[in-house]
Amino acid sequence: MARPVIAIVGRPNVGKSTIFNWLIGDRLAIVEDKPGITRDRLYGSGEWLDTTFNVIDTGGIEIGEEDTILRSVRVQAELAIEEADVILFMVDGKAGVTADDEEIGQILFKSGKPVVLVVNKIDNLQRQDSIYEFYSLGFGDPIAVSGAHGLGLGDMLEAAAKHFPPEEEEPYGEEVIKVALIGRPNVGKSSLVNAILGEERVIVSDVAGTTRDAIDTPFEKDGQKFVLIDTAGMRKRGKVYETTEKYSVMRAMKAIERADVVLIVINAEEGIIEQDKHIAGYAHEAGRASLFVVNKWDAIEKDDKSMQQFTQKIRDHFLFMPYAPILFVSAKTKQRLNRLMPVVVQAAENHSARVTTHLMNEVVLDAVAINPPPTDKGKRLRINYVTQVAVKPPTFVIFVNNPELMHFSYERYLENKIRGAFSFEGTPVRIITRKKSSGE
Repeated sequence: MARPVIAIVGRPNVGKSTIFNWLIGDRLAIVEDKPGITRDRLYGSGEWLDTTFNVIDTGGIEIGEEDTILRSVRVQAELAIEEADVILFMVDGKAGVTADDEEIGQILFKSGKPVVLVVNKIDNLQRQDSIYEFYSLGFGDPIAVSGAHGLGLGDMLEAAAKHFPPEEEEPYGEEVIKVALIGRPNVGKSSLVNAILGEERVIVSDVAGTTRDAIDTPFEKDGQKFVLIDTAGMRKRGKVYETTEKYSVMRAMKAIERADVVLIVINAEEGIIEQDKHIAGYAHEAGRASLFVVNKWDAIEKDDKSMQQFTQKIRDHFLFMPYAPILFVSAKTKQRLNRLMPVVVQAAENHSARVTTHLMNEVVLDAVAINPPPTDKGKRLRINYVTQVAVKPPTFVIFVNNPELMHFSYERYLENKIRGAFSFEGTPVRIITRKKSSGE
């Protein structure tokens, strides 16, 4: 089910990106001591007390600025607020309460969302007293933290977790294949849903982002039950269109989390841009079965090599997803649309497939015999046995003498051999290397 969402909001240079990096355990955000360095919303996931949550880092809100970039950042922050279950309102303990803090506080009050007030840069006990002036913002007890030193962050997360929504029950049975359509605004996701269903169930417009929210559409085809999850594009806010492709990412992530199979929709007319790779990367990291759907194929001039050339472009841009099938379709003319759902069904079956330990060990040991692991400083990796531990995606544990000797290139070789022996087209395969204990 969809994870809780935390948005980190505040004026520029209060340390939002440092806290974001700590929450996700990564260095995705650029951290620089310069106001306004975080231009885009960034997304990641973290864990707290067995609960996985999504977190959004926003650009700093600058009040009253008419600069195009700053106005765009403010719109993104407002969208992040709208998407969040709980907001971390970050302020600077060294600077004290500013007029911008007060105005941002008013924006947050109007949102009606739960707010945890976080006073950053409280690096020592002497500064502790400075947090009391922040009571004037009206958000209750401020939580003192130091992003730079990792102080108080557990208290901050504990306060945020109190506002996480309760887990919802899965509304669909195991037999239902949940299919999410993701992609930049205006690639034709809603048109594809309509074409698959054969009726105008979803509003379609040439304006990017006319889909307001994720829409579930159950249907049945050839005895198989499906749910199509169409993800939202941008909500129109004033005239800020210059960064529209960034606005749909969080809703796409929510849809991916609920899906069994993800259709990554690409606009044949526009080709592939960087944002397509980001969106596809979320599906891959989430371990979902995936396929590329190149829509609007009817609208471009083609010759007998066009499909092959576009296929190669996809393979070159999405090196991390060689397993994903590619279909060229037209929602408008329904060209090749009849091939789509059979590929979806096959990907879903491969995503939940199980392989017996006996068969898997035969394949892996044959692969090792053909191409033994290379030595590293005189030591050689020894593979003892392999077993499948999970599905969705298929996940295998390889027990070895020393996991540090498993080079990523040899792991990729083994994955390719596994894929060659078993049909895992359309699904990622995860391999975990563990040391064989004496009791095993």
